[in-house]
Amino acid sequence: MKTVWHRVNFIIAAMSAGLVAVIVGFSSSVALLYQLVINLGGDSQMVASWFLALGISMGLLSIVLSYCYRIPILIAWSTPGAALMVANVQGFTLNEAAGGFIVGAFLLFIFPLLMPLDKLFKWLPQQLASAMLAGILLNFGFSVFTQMDLQPILIISMFISYLLAKRFVPQWALLIVIIVSATLAWQLQLIESKSIDWQWSTLQFIQPEFSWSVIVGISIPLFIVTTAAQNIPGIAMLQSFGYHAPIKKVLSITGFTNLFTAAFGGYALNLAAISASICMSEDVHEDPKKRYWASIWAGIFYIILGLLAAYIMAWFALLPSSLILALAGIALFGTITHSLQQSVNSESKHVNEAAVITLLITASPIALWGLSSVIWGVIGGGLVLFISQLKTKSMK
Repeated sequence: MKTVWHRVNFIIAAMSAGLVAVIVGFSSSVALLYQLVINLGGDSQMVASWFLALGISMGLLSIVLSYCYRIPILIAWSTPGAALMVANVQGFTLNEAAGGFIVGAFLLFIFPLLMPLDKLFKWLPQQLASAMLAGILLNFGFSVFTQMDLQPILIISMFISYLLAKRFVPQWALLIVIIVSATLAWQLQLIESKSIDWQWSTLQFIQPEFSWSVIVGISIPLFIVTTAAQNIPGIAMLQSFGYHAPIKKVLSITGFTNLFTAAFGGYALNLAAISASICMSEDVHEDPKKRYWASIWAGIFYIILGLLAAYIMAWFALLPSSLILALAGIALFGTITHSLQQSVNSESKHVNEAAVITLLITASPIALWGLSSVIWGVIGGGLVLFISQLKTKSMK
């Protein structure tokens, strides 16, 4: 009887951890993905297609990889990548974006086979990558407070509820903000009164279009941000819990799968970091070798979420734009804080200065010669490092 009860407790713990991981991942980026698709000219049905493609691919990969390697390997979409796209898709169409996603997926697939990830940071230090990410995300943080001018009661309530929830129940903070904001928006009559019929999500194929501007403006920045801000932290998270996964195989399999989902909205697949830690904790099981079941359950919930996305997005489309923009900014507070801290943590003042230059350029609206501010940020920061190294060599 005791053994049966122990197994029941383990199943409940694994299911709960998997469900929380999915809720954290979904609530932290749902507003970003919605805004991204809308900016590209899509609608709520297209958003649902993206979530279905992402949910099925992430779910199946999490289930198969976790079961095969007996390690809690959780695959996620790239939240920083979505933020990057929201800030840089002006002038691109859905078809061009799909082409950019396919090339980005190819880079994510081929890179681990050709070069170890640590070599990437010989020319792109972690500080510059963090500064680039912070520069991308700053405008999202600003949007929380600029929206207060338009809907002060709503946005201030969202901000205060986030602060309180983050203090007492941090894992549920974003979900609480969503519930509070939706309820208050309803009370303030900011939500359109409309009946929503039940519907399942369906995949919508996007005919990809390729060009050099798409590769430079979407594919390369998406690859850099996903690798630096998602895969590297994901690897570090696994190692911090004592798991030694075959990283090269895992990342290549993930990138290869991404090639087939990109044209349906699977813009970037990668290792999860923060949400993955939920599946690796002692709360799942005292034996680390059994915690992979939490990632398997998370994969199941990802698939369910994808299938239900059409109904969820139909309701989400009724929310006011101020709420969506503020929610996206609030969801990125933690990432912005971490990125700023990491960008200036070098003992070298030259690296820190290069990081600051990278941040400023990336956050600026520069689009010189058709290149996005993200590319110019990396070029500017790299130039500062190159010149500082020339001076150091000349002094020897």
